[in-house]
Amino acid sequence: MKDYSVVLSNVTKVFDESFTAVDNVSLKIEQGEFFSLLGPSGCGKTTILRMIAGFEDPSSGTITLNGKNIIGTPPNEREVNTVFQNYALFPHLSVFENIAFSLRLRKESESEVRRKVKEMIELTRLNGHVEKMPSQLSGGQKQRVAIARALVGKPTVLLLDEPLAALDAKLRQHMLVELDTIHDEVGITFIYVTHDQSEAMSISDHVAVMNEGEVIQYGTPFEVYESPINPFVANFIGETNFFTGTVDKVEEEYFLLNTDRFGNIWFYKDMEVKPGQEIQVSLRPEKVKVTKERPIAPEGIKINILRGRVDETIYLGSQTKYTVAIGDYMLKAFKQHVRYLLDEVIIAWKDDVYVWWFADDSYVLREPGGVPLEE
Repeated sequence: MKDYSVVLSNVTKVFDESFTAVDNVSLKIEQGEFFSLLGPSGCGKTTILRMIAGFEDPSSGTITLNGKNIIGTPPNEREVNTVFQNYALFPHLSVFENIAFSLRLRKESESEVRRKVKEMIELTRLNGHVEKMPSQLSGGQKQRVAIARALVGKPTVLLLDEPLAALDAKLRQHMLVELDTIHDEVGITFIYVTHDQSEAMSISDHVAVMNEGEVIQYGTPFEVYESPINPFVANFIGETNFFTGTVDKVEEEYFLLNTDRFGNIWFYKDMEVKPGQEIQVSLRPEKVKVTKERPIAPEGIKINILRGRVDETIYLGSQTKYTVAIGDYMLKAFKQHVRYLLDEVIIAWKDDVYVWWFADDSYVLREPGGVPLEE
């Protein structure tokens, strides 16, 4: 039986009696896991974090921490600490004193304060910065001080509210690795709020994708990316191609979809479908191959082959992103550069090409919606 650190049951939060920020959300967050709330700005993820922290009370529903209902419990009496986007360090205190602040409030002995702060300094690799003031630190160092200060009191849960948003791209990647390492070392529950899908995907055990106050999909990063439930999730978690049409024929493992834009396309039957049924399918661009030569299908394996012209190429070093015009419509394809680029066949703007993919590499959306193919 799993042990849950935080459980939200039918939690709703209404502001000003008219705006529903969180709408009937239920979540179970396991002890010791790295859990992410992911979604666009204004979707309700920070409001959930604030309710767990005790800065807001839900309008209805319950929140438990280690099995105990914490609604009405003051923030300082919850075994929860928060790391904010803007660090919230005390500018007049040194790194040491910022980390020691909560320990001094609890009137712990000087020897205990020094022992615990030293432990956090080593954990967050702040050796050499102990006597510095916040104004003398880089963004990454300030964030590590904020994390050390939040962890020094040994909370049961650490809440992280977009903690890396103020950092540049390279530093964000570096700090993600550090966060993951710190999580592994301390072993407590991390609840991470972000609108950046790459952050959530790279470090989370489980992800809850939110939109307009609701949890749209919950699962592992692999499940959410490879098996999106609807067009919103498929579009928000990375990029994708959408195919909408009517099922023309069903075989044992595959079905043929009659699409207005691309004709008949084979897809893997990962759910039961019937002839005449309207279906929407997601196909990730990295599954799509772009070649100048027509591919030969391996025996017994279904592939889809379309003819088109390269409308756009974006070279990113590790990969090239192609937009290929198929008639009046566009298909996205990502090519990973696994060899030195000049050793490969160069595909350029306006080239006539074949785009093709294995029928198994798509996923049928459980909740179809009206997302245009060209988006």
